[in-house]
Amino acid sequence: MSAVQPVPPSPPIAKKSWGEAAQAYLDRRAIIILFLGFFAGIPIMLIFSSLSLWLREAGIDRGVVTMFSWAALGYSFKFIWAPLVDAVPLPILTKLLGRRRAWILVAQLMIILAICIMASVNPITEGSLTLMAIGAVLLGFSSATQDIVVDAYRIELAPPSLQAVLSAMYVAGYRIGMIVAGAGALYLADYFGSTEALYSYEAWRNTYWVMAGVMAAGVVTTLIIREPVISRVLTTKTSDDEPFLIPHKTSDYARLLLVFVLSVSGFIGVFITAGSLLPETDSAVLGFLLEIVHLTVSLAAALIIGYGLVKAGLVKKQMAMEMWVEPIADFFRRYGKKALLLLALVGLYRISDIVAGVISNVFYLDMGFTKIEIANAVKLFGVIMAIAGGFLGGLLAQRMRIMRAMMVGAILACVTNLLFVLLTYNPGSLPYMYLAVSLDNLAAGLASAIFIAFLSALTSIRFTAVQYAIFSSLMTLLPKVLGGYSGTIVDNTNYQFFFIFTFAIGIPILALIYFVDKHIVIGDNDDIYDDGGDDDNDSSGNKGVELTKANPNLSNTNEPPRATE
Repeated sequence: MSAVQPVPPSPPIAKKSWGEAAQAYLDRRAIIILFLGFFAGIPIMLIFSSLSLWLREAGIDRGVVTMFSWAALGYSFKFIWAPLVDAVPLPILTKLLGRRRAWILVAQLMIILAICIMASVNPITEGSLTLMAIGAVLLGFSSATQDIVVDAYRIELAPPSLQAVLSAMYVAGYRIGMIVAGAGALYLADYFGSTEALYSYEAWRNTYWVMAGVMAAGVVTTLIIREPVISRVLTTKTSDDEPFLIPHKTSDYARLLLVFVLSVSGFIGVFITAGSLLPETDSAVLGFLLEIVHLTVSLAAALIIGYGLVKAGLVKKQMAMEMWVEPIADFFRRYGKKALLLLALVGLYRISDIVAGVISNVFYLDMGFTKIEIANAVKLFGVIMAIAGGFLGGLLAQRMRIMRAMMVGAILACVTNLLFVLLTYNPGSLPYMYLAVSLDNLAAGLASAIFIAFLSALTSIRFTAVQYAIFSSLMTLLPKVLGGYSGTIVDNTNYQFFFIFTFAIGIPILALIYFVDKHIVIGDNDDIYDDGGDDDNDSSGNKGVELTKANPNLSNTNEPPRATE
């Protein structure tokens, strides 16, 4: 018998009226998050979308173009430096602006620098792609850092009762930022004079300069907004499981940062060395497997270097444990061996639509659509449909059990990829394009919103920033690595095979969702309590609530509140 007894849910909070719910979106804190979400949505489209069209228009090979999507792998590895961002104060800036705003400011300045580096490169110049890749990697790293801090800022800015509103505003702002950096960049490039028939480097350079100017407005926003009143602090646990503060000296933080830098340097060195030693192949499958080995060996080298430096006493072992080990240990304490099943679902849930999305812009060009048609359909109408799908997903996540909503999202995300097979038989047809784009983006938005609710339910309040960074990193790691070979897959087969393949790899996810739903309790709206099967019964338990399903590994962590009114 488990020592941890399941506890019935707290009495439900009284529902707000429609007017009260709508008024919450006018809260000053919600407006702040809307703007921060907007500036977070700008960089990713300059890597995934606009850059791929720029390079393709310049005549760069399709396989090379899709490999540039790996520059966004910073989003998949951000959990590694999330503890540093979460805890390390920045000299001078932290005292002037506060810990969160200081890091947001630095991340935004790095984003502007990366965009300017990319703008300075003409990809058709021999040897220029290396500098372009450096700029793209810096952009991915700095924008992922901004995401880490904004997530922490959002959580600390308001109490849990307002978090749903802040999340909705963040997603809306993020999508609007994607429109500006996606459709807006294409409009600007066309306005400045670059077309499929006549490539102009100056047009794309000016476009990226404009995007850097937009991010400069983000710097102004960061200087205007206020620092959250409650700042998260590092905690550990005493023997009676009560948290207490662990102060650290500036020198401790400096040594911790040095360990991180040396570990990353080791990762880069091994990555470059191993890349030159691994055999070259034209096989997409073998190339993908070799790249998995490439990344695994490089990451293992970084972990060994970091572990060795900690063992050598360069940084306090207790501090390293608090930073990197404790958030992971907490997750496994709560879910036990079933945590592996959850991690598999987190890492694979979005694989179908992410892999298909990497090559989507190149696909539209190859189907004969112009840059403006792509901007209108994909970067404007498509993003609007994704926003609508997000609101629909939010409704589903509230109206049904989270795992049932996850199943709906997974089915739609993979099935809608078959619409692109239909488009290959009707190249250049705008009606078929809009049909595919609208339903695919609606499904992607719906699945994304539900998945965010799922990840939020998994995250411990005590380690929100770090654990959420781990989950969101894992979510995109494998899909982005596989997506980097999407161009090679198409080159060796055809678009029909590729989109059927992206549909097929989404099917095993349905089995994962089934097993998670069967064996693990997720969130407050899971069916752990039986109310007689009547959905209309009061959820407060007045009709003889009986426990029907419980996870013995779940425990009450007595986590402190994140903020108060």
